[in-house]
Formats: sequence, structure tokens, C-alpha cells
Amino acid sequence: MTATCLVVMGVSGAGKSTIARRLADSLGWPMAEADEFHPPANIDKMTAGVPLTDADRAPWLAALRDWITEQSRNGIDTVVTCSALKHGYRDVLREARARVRFVHLAGGQDLVTDRLSTRSGHFMPPSLLDSQFGDLEELAADEDGVTVDLARSPEEIVESALLRLDLHPGAPPGR
Repeated sequence: MTATCLVVMGVSGAGKSTIARRLADSLGWPMAEADEFHPPANIDKMTAGVPLTDADRAPWLAALRDWITEQSRNGIDTVVTCSALKHGYRDVLREARARVRFVHLAGGQDLVTDRLSTRSGHFMPPSLLDSQFGDLEELAADEDGVTVDLARSPEEIVESALLRLDLHPGAPPGR
């Protein structure tokens, strides 16, 4: 059986890390932060308030895809955080040799801006939020995933995602 990778996606400040950690803990799966796959040049650009281009993102997405494949080859189901803003970016992740499923944390820009204003210790400045919302493409019919309202509590988001994806804590995918 092919391993599953849940990609918790959305703009910066949507709560990807929080929800991914809760999903991983609930399912007993390891978790990876896509931010850790960025090359230093990308981090430098974002820290300086410069939006990444598709060319900047290409090696980052490829590295994440390859990590998902490696985990799957070892029979390991995973949860990862990744903005995955565009359909094309998600296509790269779906090239992994795993069942890649998405949990899109969707919500209004005002709510996300409020959340970012209280966050510290992250290289992504709030000034790049406009570019992220500009790039964001909703999940399409050909994408395996669910959209969840990020205004809900973390517990409600996790419960809804697991239910709608037919995933059960402590059980193999789809069981």
C-alpha cells in the first residue's frame, strides 16, 4: 500500500504548523515543516520582504517532493506543512510516490493579518501577505483534499479534516 502524505496548506499565518502538529500527533505520523527545506537564498529574500518567484520555489518544492517519496518508500505516512499556494506547486508535490492529500486552511486576510501581528521568530514578514493571497489558488476538483475554515478552533479543524478525509487516529490510511 502506498503511504499517505497530508499537506497542511495555506498562507503564512493560517496555522499550518499548529494544525499539522495536531494531525501528526493524532495519527501517530511524523511531521515535517516545509520551511526547513528552503535554501538560504529563499529565506534571505523573504526576510528582506521580497516575494519568492516560481523559479525560487521550484527547488524547494522538488526537495519536499523528494522527501515525501523517500518516506513513502519506507512505508511511512507523513504530515507536512507547505503553503502550496498554486495548483502548479501542488502538482509538483503530487509527483511524489505517495498519496498526497491536502488540508487547506482557508480564511480572510484580516484574520490572518491579526494572527501574524502576534507571531514572532518567523522569517516571513506580514508585508508579504498580500502577495500570498494574490497567488493563492483554491483546491481544484482534481486535487485530493479538503478546505477547512481557519477561524474554527484547532480541535474543530483537526476533527473536521480527519472526518472528511476518512482518516482515523492510530489506524492505517483509509481504514
